[in-house]
Amino acid sequence: MAPFSFPKQTGFYSGKVRDVYFIGDEYLVMIASNRISAFDVILPRPIPFKGQVLNQVAACMLEATSDICPNWLLSVPAPHVSVGKKCIPFKIEMVVRGNLTGHAWRTYQTAEQAGPKTKKMLCGVEMPGGMKENDPFPIPLITPSTKSSAGHDEDISAAEIIKSGLASAEEWETLSDYALKLFARGKEIAAKRGLILVDTKYEFGKIGNEICLMDEIHTPDSSRYFYADGFEERQKKGGRQKQLSKEFVREWLIANHFMGKEGQTVPPMEDDWVDTISKRYIELYEKLTGKLFIPQELDEDETFARITNALEKISSRVL
Repeated sequence: MAPFSFPKQTGFYSGKVRDVYFIGDEYLVMIASNRISAFDVILPRPIPFKGQVLNQVAACMLEATSDICPNWLLSVPAPHVSVGKKCIPFKIEMVVRGNLTGHAWRTYQTAEQAGPKTKKMLCGVEMPGGMKENDPFPIPLITPSTKSSAGHDEDISAAEIIKSGLASAEEWETLSDYALKLFARGKEIAAKRGLILVDTKYEFGKIGNEICLMDEIHTPDSSRYFYADGFEERQKKGGRQKQLSKEFVREWLIANHFMGKEGQTVPPMEDDWVDTISKRYIELYEKLTGKLFIPQELDEDETFARITNALEKISSRVL
């Protein structure tokens, strides 16, 4: 059940991490909760200030990339709230990978185990041979997935996207162009802060005939970052890379025999572990933005008032 009811509200959706309110046919309110998910499963305990971190990082990055492509954001009335334009979403995620990490590395290992002549394919894209975990690709790869409203997202190739009508050939070209340019900008921003943007995902939608960037970008939930300092040395020695992302949560779950598969149980999350996750999110915010994180907790009345005021201002600007 939705905790709020806004003027002209036409719908409500509660996702794994965000609660979304649809306002008429034009706008939506996105509230970033402290919920955390991994392997498409909501974990049992919220992470303090996670919603604020995600929302503020996303707002910062949307502003920093607004010259590349149109985006949905109109207002950030509260630390964990964004208000923007409603788009008709493409049911795909544009995953861009700069390094052989995570799902790409696991896929790569499976191909290697199948034999030396087996092509290392991911989403219809052939990955180069002779690579080690975390090595940079010669050029970033786009490895899209379907955007599932329930259950696991699935890898899909560009050819399958066009054939199935998830996007036209012309739309795919625009989506790819935007995704690669956004990724390049994200890497540039990260490099200035001593980080490497390793991989990320973008979601797009349409307003009329215009393709717009949606949702969050370059956050620890949608992206993976490595520390640049010592990266090359760690690669040469085969050491683990120091990173800021949600991957450490996934690794903890895997180590505790959970990958979201049927019959598996989420391991218990102790207070110390919840506190550690919260601090890691705050660390990424401060590292990536160069700003001190100021925790803010608003009650529901204040949150409602700020959102309502923002919607009134947006409506008056349109009129």
